[in-house]
Amino acid sequence: MALIVLAADKGAPGVTTAATALGAVWPRPVLLAECDPAGGDIAYRLPAADGGVLNPGRGLLTLGATARRGLHPEQIHEHTQKIIGGLDVLAGLTHGEQAAGLTWLWGPLGRALATMPHADVLADCGRLGGHPQLAELVAEASLVVLFTRASLDHVAHLRERLQVMPRDAQVGVVVIADPRQYRTTIDEVRRIVTGTGRNVAFVSGLAHDPKGAELLRGQWGGRLDRSLLVRTARELAGRLAAQVRAPEPVPGGGRP
Repeated sequence: MALIVLAADKGAPGVTTAATALGAVWPRPVLLAECDPAGGDIAYRLPAADGGVLNPGRGLLTLGATARRGLHPEQIHEHTQKIIGGLDVLAGLTHGEQAAGLTWLWGPLGRALATMPHADVLADCGRLGGHPQLAELVAEASLVVLFTRASLDHVAHLRERLQVMPRDAQVGVVVIADPRQYRTTIDEVRRIVTGTGRNVAFVSGLAHDPKGAELLRGQWGGRLDRSLLVRTARELAGRLAAQVRAPEPVPGGGRP
């Protein structure tokens, strides 16, 4: 279906939390893939569907071990696990040193994730720029979503990242915003982004909600569903899913 890259520039503010929240409320079947070469922590921060712990050794590492002979979309689910709530995840590397032996993987992985037949893929890529080989995966995405905070340094890094993104990439921006100045903050970042001259598909927001983020780590339920994090994630998920929705088939096989 569609590969959506979730990333940031310096600092990667809340990308993993945002990716998890979006996966929890995604309106279609979805896979959350941890694709940060610097290493991730999904296996340590999220409980398994049965209430136990995820296996940190099963995921990108085991997929990489079998993919040298070729990587096909059908292979990916053999290396995924379910977290609490039923979300499928592909756990990433546990530390950056593991990426040294997998520099060849990112291009084939991107192509496989982009052509998964029955699920969208949210790829948590952490911070862009530190691992040039990750560009091969990003190039396969239908949409690249850059996260930022409204502080001067984060917005400055966002502007620089927008300037170096490939011109043919469809890019959106999401502001991790204080709920007390939510719309004002998003509008201010939108004005700055517009001033860069870069064609950006949208500028949207996600609430900065530490309590909601903490609830994501435990037993999902009504309190989490009512949190600002999940309420704004549901709105954002609908927008992203609509942005990459495949065109409806035309009767007779013609073009829409």
